[in-house]
Amino acid sequence: MRNRKSIFFKFQGLAIVLVAIILTTSCNNEPKNVVSAPKAINPLENRMIPHLDHTAYYPDSISSPQELTKSCLECHPNSAKEVMKTPHWTFLSGDVERNGEHIRIGKKNQINNFCISIVGNWARCTKCHAGYGWTDENFDFTAEENVDCLACHDGSGTYVKDTSGVPMKGVNLQVAAQSVSRPKNDNCGACHFNGGGGMGVKHGDLDESLLNPNEELDVHIGKLNFQCVDCHTTEHHLVSGKVNNTYTERTTSKRFDCEKCHTDKPHTDGRLNIHTERIECQTCHIPEYARKLPTKMTWDWGKAGDSTREENVHEYLKIKGEFTYEKNVIPTYAWFNHKMDRYILGDPVDPETENLINKPLGSRDDKKSKIHPFKVHISKQPYDEVNKYLIPPLTSGKGGFWNEFDWPSAIRKGAEFNNLPFSGECDFIETKMYWPINHMVTTKDNALKCTDCHSENSRMDWKALGYGEDPIKHSNKQLN
Repeated sequence: MRNRKSIFFKFQGLAIVLVAIILTTSCNNEPKNVVSAPKAINPLENRMIPHLDHTAYYPDSISSPQELTKSCLECHPNSAKEVMKTPHWTFLSGDVERNGEHIRIGKKNQINNFCISIVGNWARCTKCHAGYGWTDENFDFTAEENVDCLACHDGSGTYVKDTSGVPMKGVNLQVAAQSVSRPKNDNCGACHFNGGGGMGVKHGDLDESLLNPNEELDVHIGKLNFQCVDCHTTEHHLVSGKVNNTYTERTTSKRFDCEKCHTDKPHTDGRLNIHTERIECQTCHIPEYARKLPTKMTWDWGKAGDSTREENVHEYLKIKGEFTYEKNVIPTYAWFNHKMDRYILGDPVDPETENLINKPLGSRDDKKSKIHPFKVHISKQPYDEVNKYLIPPLTSGKGGFWNEFDWPSAIRKGAEFNNLPFSGECDFIETKMYWPINHMVTTKDNALKCTDCHSENSRMDWKALGYGEDPIKHSNKQLN
């Protein structure tokens, strides 16, 4: 009898363990809805043949970058014309509507809450322009010889751009020209990892940790050895990948999304495929950003100019003010239909309300919207207290704040460059800017689990997303 009881209790214990395993591996205590999933397309399988070795084409030294570009155009006569139609050259990428007028916007004329504006600060800000010599408002955008081929095609790793986009002193143009190749991650990263004035300043998901990541940090680069251009494919020098547009349809860049390779039903669990109808892939597969290097989260320009403070690139610089940086940041989630509203010079601001430099458009009721992860950068930047609008200050160059440390003067000069009346009364106002998180896709084992969103400690602000509470409590289709 004792043996029978012992066997009974052993089986009973085993049954309890099995039930616990089933319950903890299935959301809502339901069995998985197993479906077939298509195999993802691997763009590396269709990668182009090796790039032509250019060593023999450049046996002699090269006297200037313009001379090099002219030599490139002898074999590639249409390349400069193509580049000159892209945002990398025009610094214009979309448009917004104000008072019935469509306004072309981009880095050339937009305001942000990082370095604020390139207007008046051209020489410093055009270091990442795909051209040579943009020093002021008179830059000739029609001069083909000023197109910079090496910015994207240097394969030597020795080509570095300086202020106004010219090659850094000491760069050997012959060595760089002999090495030309298909663009690599370090070519793209030279500018995109340093957007906003330094490593990890603007983007939370683009920094030099992506040059040699493991697969947990970025599965596409770390495991599959992707280069940026494997996803951001290029046609006639127009690079795909614009994830956010201004709210009209005009743009000079192409869309990119995960479905291009993974389809809109990539999972073997049908319940997860239901989620993809209203949730972006990035939301689950990029659980945190800035996972290896920190990213700037706040920037207070109003604290700049204090020579008594100790300087630290992650805390305080006299020329730029006070910062905070963070690592392993949980994104902010918002509905997004891949369009943005934008602050345009002259738009009003109010110190008593939230002031957004850009705003993701979309809502729960908009069926083209999905929940998307964002980095939200908070800044305090100059504004006119009387006219109630932001004014981009003159920071670099003669009379700029970085030389004079005189805010009223720098703001007055910035107003003149931007054709904005200045009342003479200025202060600093808080602004917010949303940056979509799209890189640092981790392995599926590290993606979000059900309880990350559907639990007492949910990372989702369901009320802000248009739900009174966790929608799983009311529907098996969760987010419809």
